[in-house]
Amino acid sequence: MTDNSRFGAAIERMRTVPGLGRDVTALVVMIALGLVATVLIKAQLGGSTPWADTTVVRAEVAEIPGLNPNSQNSVTIAGVKVGTVTEAEATDRGTALVTLVLEGNYQVHQDARVVLRPKNALNEMQVELNPGTSKAPRLAERGVIPLNQTERPVQADEVLEHLDERSQLALTDLLLESDVALARAPQHLPKGLDATSDTLGTLRPVVEELRGRRAKIADLVSALSTISTAVGKNDERITRLASSTSTTLATLAGSDDQLRATLRSLPGFTGELRNAMRGTRQLTAQLDPTLDGLHAASGELPRALKRLQSTVTSLDETVVAARPALDRAVPVVRDLRPLVNDVRSAMGPLANIGGRLDQDTQTVMTYLTAIKAFVYNTSSVFGAGDANGSIIRGHLMVPLPGAGVLPNRIDQGRGGQ
Repeated sequence: MTDNSRFGAAIERMRTVPGLGRDVTALVVMIALGLVATVLIKAQLGGSTPWADTTVVRAEVAEIPGLNPNSQNSVTIAGVKVGTVTEAEATDRGTALVTLVLEGNYQVHQDARVVLRPKNALNEMQVELNPGTSKAPRLAERGVIPLNQTERPVQADEVLEHLDERSQLALTDLLLESDVALARAPQHLPKGLDATSDTLGTLRPVVEELRGRRAKIADLVSALSTISTAVGKNDERITRLASSTSTTLATLAGSDDQLRATLRSLPGFTGELRNAMRGTRQLTAQLDPTLDGLHAASGELPRALKRLQSTVTSLDETVVAARPALDRAVPVVRDLRPLVNDVRSAMGPLANIGGRLDQDTQTVMTYLTAIKAFVYNTSSVFGAGDANGSIIRGHLMVPLPGAGVLPNRIDQGRGGQ
């Protein structure tokens, strides 16, 4: 039996069997609707069809937090979505190898870079791809972008895990107080800005005076330049000055004998000169041990310089080894800048809270004796008995002045008025 005869027999059977044609028609319609729904869902979820033109590259990343290939994380170039992440696997070096499928024929070079960035507050990641420059060779299909050309975001827990438990609790309280301070910023911030404006207004005369002083200094420098130029061009006066100086020196040379006789007649000059020479001789005697010490030190200096050279070499190696850590610390410090600004704005409310701690501590100290007696005489804070048996006693309640729950003064509750 041929295929045409079989198809004809099937059609004839659907016509003759009651309800069979209706069932077959309903089944065909359901299959068509399922195919249409599949195409629509596939278009919404993203991805590419098997026959589409794609470019597949892989990247080695240190860690991939928040990156789930099953969620079709997007791959962008200059902010434009060009593909998705389809696979992720671990390597023998403890890193992650991510497969990127780009929808289209893209030129990805060997100097390409990959950066993981969060795209929402839920820490959902997207991959930002820089395809590189034409100076580098093109990356082969399914080629791997090396680890030193990829970056990952720094997580908040990585920053906090280096702190001890006490510091983490303190930072948590600080963030909570920062939230409170920011909530009250509309009430407190305008006052601070007004005070800053007043301070700048007060400093304005000082700045103007400094500006005037700078202008006067500039005028003085210009005048000195003018004077120097005028003196340099006046050759006649300089010549007369040189001639006068030569005449004066000749006169002094002619009066040498008279000057020597004058010095010889000075009383006590020779004795003072002798004393001066004696002091010079003593100084020379003290210089001899100093020179000997310097000579001995010069023998040790080459060895010390060699040790210093080895120390400098070790320091150079240490700086080279620390350079990757410093490079990784740069994005951490950049991410911490907003936190530092929030902490700076929260210092004002924290100062107001800390100012009341002394008074509150003194108030609690007034009740320590009663609390100590209660704990000593009672086996349990919630028990109905103590060391002497069941507690069957009266309970006297005396309201505080003004029906307050806590005393308004330090001496209140201790017999004060």
